[in-house]
Amino acid sequence: MDLKSQIESLLFTSGRPMAVKKLADLTGADKEEIKTALNELSASLEERGAGLILVRQADKAELATHPDNNEIIRTYLKDERTGELTRPSLETLTIIAYRGPITKAELEMIRGINCSLILRNLMIRGLITEKVEKKKGIEVYDVSMDFMKYLGISEISELPDFERLNKDIKLGQILVDQKKDKEDFFQHAE
Repeated sequence: MDLKSQIESLLFTSGRPMAVKKLADLTGADKEEIKTALNELSASLEERGAGLILVRQADKAELATHPDNNEIIRTYLKDERTGELTRPSLETLTIIAYRGPITKAELEMIRGINCSLILRNLMIRGLITEKVEKKKGIEVYDVSMDFMKYLGISEISELPDFERLNKDIKLGQILVDQKKDKEDFFQHAE
């Protein structure tokens, strides 16, 4: 797989700016190769009239929608913010409410699917927040104050069966077991 393609996939999946250093670490390329590949990616997107552009600031890069598509994107996002939540979105929101703050990896272990788009949608609606857990340096998701206001609760513990579901030993053990299985897999792969 060529470097430009790998970078495009990483930027698309990330959905946020990524540092050149992070891209270099993930791909095994050096910073100069990353910068060259970013230039090629930007030219390629422009040349083919893609719906995406490469936005760069300092040492970070991000994929964004093409400015010519702003109106259709604005219409779509308005529908996304005001339409009903899908079943997968409701399931994800419920897990975050009862188990948050939770990492994307933990959420995906529970649900068994990639949750990037669902998380983005829930953040756009203002139902969840994302913050970096300083000790581990990873993003965690939790319900927002707007979510609690919408439900008319002043504390998350007011959710039905909160104590039981928040501390569900089976669910906690599943997360521990899956994390251990993953670590064992990578340890044996080395």
